[in-house]
Amino acid sequence: KIQKDSQKEMKYKSGFMIHKKYIVAVILYILSAGSILAEPVRLATTTSTDNSGLIRELLPYFEKKTGNELLVISAGTGQALRMGQDGNVDVLLVHEPAAEKRFVEAGFGVNRRTVMFNDFVFVGPESDPAGVMGQRDAINTLKKIAIGKHIFISRGDDSGTHKKELFLWEKAGLKPHKSWYREAGLGMGRVLQIADELNAYTISDRGTWLAFKSKLSLKLLAEGDTELHNPYSIIAVNPARYPGINYLGAMSLIEWITSVEGQEKISNFRINGQLLFTPVAVNN
Repeated sequence: KIQKDSQKEMKYKSGFMIHKKYIVAVILYILSAGSILAEPVRLATTTSTDNSGLIRELLPYFEKKTGNELLVISAGTGQALRMGQDGNVDVLLVHEPAAEKRFVEAGFGVNRRTVMFNDFVFVGPESDPAGVMGQRDAINTLKKIAIGKHIFISRGDDSGTHKKELFLWEKAGLKPHKSWYREAGLGMGRVLQIADELNAYTISDRGTWLAFKSKLSLKLLAEGDTELHNPYSIIAVNPARYPGINYLGAMSLIEWITSVEGQEKISNFRINGQLLFTPVAVNN
């Protein structure tokens, strides 16, 4: 009897150990499956942050720090805001303050934070037929281009750059004429290439210009007006309006990109030693 009881005890212990190993294996599988099935953070960002290479620079640092995968969708600010308005992305990194404020006030976005800024510049052919080289006044620059009827390439895509350009034309009291004003409906990099091909003028964010200028014959001709200031903000899509979005992932990106580490990575991102974006979140 003692021997039988001992054998039963051994079977019980053996069975318990097998059962315990099975439980551990199941837990490990669930944890592994959870990491595989975790939703990526869907970021809609402007073509300027994409074309300049900034997002490609920041992405691995964010993913390593947080464990979140970042899915980047590049679009003009207007299109990015519409994606947020439709609940098709989780977070936005855009540069059109008035439109951003309307987006938040309408209840589509929350937790808007200023991240960084750069500026817009006027570029054009080296021959500079409009004579705008060295101009610091954006309005006078546009007037000279319009008076001479020199070809001007507009993004024409409802982006932050396009909105800034339209604002400047309106402030100048000018309505561009289709005989010399061309709307491309394309991103900044392609617009720079078209302007280069046509020996035309355009307005660009500085980051994309610096990223592309070595491939172009265009020259930077006018800069420095305070009207050309270009701030970027990050906004989470409102989870109360769209319960299915990855709000925790969106907030992890907002927290990281506005942290000391994220801001340092932005500050360290340069092309040929030139700073593309100036971080400002740590001072807010």
